[in-house]
Amino acid sequence: MKINKVYIVVGMIIALAFFFEIAAHADVLDQATKISFSEPIQIPGQILPAGTYWFRVVDSNSDQNLVQVFSADQTVLYATLETVPTQRREPTGFTTVSLAEQGSGKPVVLLKWFYPGNLTGHEFVYSNQKELAHDMQRTILAHQQTKAKSDSTETGN
Repeated sequence: MKINKVYIVVGMIIALAFFFEIAAHADVLDQATKISFSEPIQIPGQILPAGTYWFRVVDSNSDQNLVQVFSADQTVLYATLETVPTQRREPTGFTTVSLAEQGSGKPVVLLKWFYPGNLTGHEFVYSNQKELAHDMQRTILAHQQTKAKSDSTETGN
């Protein structure tokens, strides 16, 4: 009987190890990312003031490609946005966003968001997508894995 108890204890330890491994990576499934912008940012349908926001995939197992944008404290849902999958050549260890500058007096437009380590990202859908393609675009890499700044002096690190 002692052998059976040892197997049960070992089995429980293994089960707990798997549970904690899954719990530790739960944010990877929804790609929850905290992004701070130093200037107003346009997302489809609205302009967000400078500040910090959480971006989260609604259901990574569905084909809907929906991203939600929350306040910094995650209590206010600002938008649920349709996206289309987009690719990049190489993954980075940092959050990456692509922005388009529309010109003087207009906010910067958020075009794409890539979660750290992923080749496939989220391209936001705008009604004037063709016009945005002609605007000046830039890609921003975050200093830390879960933050990105829209200030061009933050690039390349």
